[in-house]
Amino acid sequence: MLNADDQLEIKRFCFQYLARREHSQLELRQKLSRKGFEGLHISAVLDDLIMNDWQSDQRFAESFFRQCLARGLGPLRIAYELRQRGITDEQTVMDEGQVDWEKQLAGVYQKKFGDNIFLTAREWVKRLRFLQYRGFSSEMIQGLSKGLGLVIK
Repeated sequence: MLNADDQLEIKRFCFQYLARREHSQLELRQKLSRKGFEGLHISAVLDDLIMNDWQSDQRFAESFFRQCLARGLGPLRIAYELRQRGITDEQTVMDEGQVDWEKQLAGVYQKKFGDNIFLTAREWVKRLRFLQYRGFSSEMIQGLSKGLGLVIK
């Protein structure tokens, strides 16, 4: 049975977390579990937060998506990061954003590497790995290399 003091304590922690930034249900659940609260108690409080629209996975996903775009991440990495945070319908969030991924990729490349189009094979492999780590597909990266007219020696 969830007593009023436990419920208030869990809510207090939730509001502290949510005041800083949006959190997914999974993130809140994990943080509260680490504080030593029981799963049933956490679920009851989270249900109340959701019902009152103080916590929303949709709002979290949209906010997180915008943050990832600002950090220069690509679609594969963003989808992975959203799944790690308990957002199972990540494609819907990403489709709603209607991002020009080629433009995003070109911006990340330009910011990191500049205008040099003459590269050794070793330099190109390093850049390729960097862009893949950022979450861009091989096809997107190949398109970028053709679009920039890179010369790989």
